[in-house]
Amino acid sequence: MSDDERTPLPLVFDEPVGRRKPPRHLAGCTPDERVEWVKELGLPGFRAKQLATHYFARLTDDPAEMTDLPAGQRDELVGALLPTLMTPLRTMEADRGTTRKTLWKLFDGALVESVLMRYPDRATVCVSSQAGCGMACPFCATGQGGLQRNMSTGEIVEQVVAAARSLARGEVPGGPGRVSNVVFMGMGEPMANYRAVIGAVRRLTDPQPDGLGMSARGVTVSTVGLVPRMLQLAEEGIPVTLALSLHAPDDELRNELVPINTRFSVAETVDAAWNYARVTKRRVSIEYAMMRGINDQAWRADLLADVLLARGDWGWVHVNLIPLNPTPGSKWTASEPADEREFVRRLEAKGIPTTVRDTRGREIDGACGQLAATEA
Repeated sequence: MSDDERTPLPLVFDEPVGRRKPPRHLAGCTPDERVEWVKELGLPGFRAKQLATHYFARLTDDPAEMTDLPAGQRDELVGALLPTLMTPLRTMEADRGTTRKTLWKLFDGALVESVLMRYPDRATVCVSSQAGCGMACPFCATGQGGLQRNMSTGEIVEQVVAAARSLARGEVPGGPGRVSNVVFMGMGEPMANYRAVIGAVRRLTDPQPDGLGMSARGVTVSTVGLVPRMLQLAEEGIPVTLALSLHAPDDELRNELVPINTRFSVAETVDAAWNYARVTKRRVSIEYAMMRGINDQAWRADLLADVLLARGDWGWVHVNLIPLNPTPGSKWTASEPADEREFVRRLEAKGIPTTVRDTRGREIDGACGQLAATEA
């Protein structure tokens, strides 16, 4: 049984009922499950490993190149275990081709986005975990469209494999390369699709050819603060980076910016993040979108530092400030550079390590969900 087919965990928000499930896919199964699946097709179990080698290690998508599979069974085997999960509708480029944003159409017509960002020292893929999002954050393009459905483990992994193929084939400036980092910061709330997301993380980090063989330290899972899932992630034994999208240090403002805060307060959410750092010994990233006149006041920088330092000053956290990439017609816009600099100065003065995210892709509808919203 695949990661997506097990009994679902209770979620804070469930996807709409009545939708067809995505096709079962090799990437959504554990190695043992793949073997059993192949045997059910009347074929020897070792064919599963051969297929996994083509998919995860060789990044092959043409059955004709899978010459170690019997010609008479090849199409049947590939069609069963490697069905088409998503079709690219548009790919837009920025930063001289080193940023590539792809709009995907899923089997049921749902639209999601992924972004490949190549830097001199790394290549990062930002993946979606849901079609749409149910968190309803008012400044987020995805949140305004509501939740359509959860993505499957296979659909999540396929975004990374597709990017890995592009890099391996030299389609991105800089010559052939490999994916080094994956961030779950695309469309959707990863913790609200916990089962499939954890399945995807395991496929990304499983050694080749069972998975992509990535380091767990190169994987970042973000959340707006689903506390029970944050606590659960700490016990998974996978040392990914946890990124908490906080956006405000006080409940009054965060209730407006991140509606789930009315259920899990700033204090509860930061406590869960601190617990993750304590259990895993991994530093947590606090994501903070800088919005002009909304959450960028100097006193809020001081309050943010105090909230974080109240859990200890042993280096458990760093703050990642994000210049807001506004959506057309939105009242939410990026902070003034001077206010951003003062915010950084205040945090660093209190000993909080702080960075400002390098913004990419503004000219290609860079904010998450913009491209899908435009297409829809």
